[in-house]
Amino acid sequence: MASSFPKYRSACPVPSPTRNTGRKAPASVTVASSARQRRSQNVEGDFYVDKRCIDCDTCRWMAPETFTRIDRQSAVSRQPSHGEERIKALQALLSCPTGSIHTEKPAKEILEVQMTFPLPVDEQKLPGIYLCGFHSEKSYGAAPYLIVHPDGNILVDSPRYTKKLADKIKILGGVRYMFLTHKDDVADHEEWSKHLNCKRILHSRDVEITTADVEMQLYGDGPWNIGTDFDLIHTPGHTEGSVCLYYKPLGVLFTGDHFAKSEESEFDIFAIYNKDSVSKQLDSVEKFLELDFKWILPGHGRRVEFRDMQEKNSAIEEFLLREAARA
Repeated sequence: MASSFPKYRSACPVPSPTRNTGRKAPASVTVASSARQRRSQNVEGDFYVDKRCIDCDTCRWMAPETFTRIDRQSAVSRQPSHGEERIKALQALLSCPTGSIHTEKPAKEILEVQMTFPLPVDEQKLPGIYLCGFHSEKSYGAAPYLIVHPDGNILVDSPRYTKKLADKIKILGGVRYMFLTHKDDVADHEEWSKHLNCKRILHSRDVEITTADVEMQLYGDGPWNIGTDFDLIHTPGHTEGSVCLYYKPLGVLFTGDHFAKSEESEFDIFAIYNKDSVSKQLDSVEKFLELDFKWILPGHGRRVEFRDMQEKNSAIEEFLLREAARA
């Protein structure tokens, strides 16, 4: 049976630091001379990507008409041809975790585009779910989301702290909980917690020195819940304390770095970044067969929409069989 909040433990003593917060060394360690150096792989024109790109994929799924992957970094493959494409390209520019996207001429509409965040994911199918944008280099560009809910809004993982975004979130009702899927994607959690006065949730097995003061630490294997609409599913593997947020009424699973589609449109657990156990991570994926969801909204990787539970389970079973054959 799921355990319900507020049954949690307060912050425990400071643990020993174990690792960096990102999926690889942050781009800030690269030489400063790379800043604004236009990659030769960009097509001619206004928009371009510089040499500091960390290949996080953000711009490529936010504005696929403009950006592509060449030689393990992003590049502009085609300049925006009309207003909507330009807005998407500027939204990607603002969301780039390393500030590696630029325009040759100052974008006059940049302030207007800033105000489009948080972006509705799908106003018809997923009312009240937003992409925050402003991805953080500290979490290697993970996608942060906002859920607007009558019992209190939930911020899923941490964006880069930006006052304009914080002000927009306050207009939408602020944040009651900041749910941190795992230790890699905590980014500017302290800054957000301070400005939005929200309670942070993180599994105790992923608590490190920078998150030792989170207000709500999860213990054991769960599941836990937030009210009646949200279940928290322990999915160890990527990290010991990875947890997915299951929004039951809308059939949405927020998976963090646990499970998503790759850029090549294959389901993936991104084992190269695994910090705990690949076999444990696959066992955690198997838990999804029991859940009735149609959407996967990941931190890293591509979003997924299924037609129904049968298609979802068939896809997951096929993935698990493929992984078993590789073992």
